[in-house]
Amino acid sequence: MADANVRIPEEAKDRLAAIAAAEGLSLRAYLARLAENLLTPAERAERAEAARAALEAWTGYAPTAAEQQELDHELDRRLGQVTGR
Repeated sequence: MADANVRIPEEAKDRLAAIAAAEGLSLRAYLARLAENLLTPAERAERAEAARAALEAWTGYAPTAAEQQELDHELDRRLGQVTGR
């Protein structure tokens, strides 16, 4: 596998290197493991849809888009109260 060069701020590199070292890994190995384990936005959406379908099949719960939006706003409101936003 060919290596690639990525330009990031020195502080970010130092922080990632410290995290990698704490886990007993080189920065190269840590970044490779991170890339293998993180999901792309498309993969996250696919998993969310599969979870939604499984929940609907299991419980019969299938909120409409309007209900889902209302629930999202309620969650945002509650999170705002907790975080002081």
